[in-house]
Amino acid sequence: MEDTEATEELRTPGSNPARALILWRLFALLYDLWPVLALWMLVGTAFTLAYTAAGHDARQNIAPFSPLQILLWAVCWLVTGVYAVLSWRKGGQTLGMRPWRLRVTDAEGGAAGTRALCLRYAVGTLSLLLGGLGFWWAWVDRARLTWHDRASDTRMVREPKKR
Repeated sequence: MEDTEATEELRTPGSNPARALILWRLFALLYDLWPVLALWMLVGTAFTLAYTAAGHDARQNIAPFSPLQILLWAVCWLVTGVYAVLSWRKGGQTLGMRPWRLRVTDAEGGAAGTRALCLRYAVGTLSLLLGGLGFWWAWVDRARLTWHDRASDTRMVREPKKR
C-alpha cells in the first residue's frame, strides 16, 4: 500500500479526481437509506408471508431475538451487500452516490474487483457498527482514507462536474 501512496503523490494534481470528503460520504449513505429500506421491506414481507404460511397467526410477529429474526437481519445485511457490491461493480456508484458524483475505484482509479468490493462492504459495516469510527478515521489519516478504503485497497473519489 505504501507504493500506491507514493505513486499517488507523484501524479500531477489535475490527474486525480478529488477524494470524497466524509460529508459527501454521509450524504450518499443517507440517500442510499431509501433503496435499502425498500429492499428490507421486500425481505420482511417475504419472511412474514413465509411465517404465516408456516401456520402462525397472521397477527403474530416473529419473536424478538429468535433464530428466525436473526436470520431476517442476516438476510437484510446480505441483500444490502448485494445491492452495494453490484452497484459498485457495474458503474462504481450506488443510487445515493450519483447526486454527489462519488465513485468507488481501485487504488489506481480503475474498476475495483468483486472481492475488494465485498471486503469494502464488510469493513464498512463494522465501521458503522462501531459508531462510524472507520469513517471518522479519515479525518486523522494522512491520505484521508477510511478503514474500508485501506482494507480493500479501494478509493472513493468525487468526480468533477460535467459541463
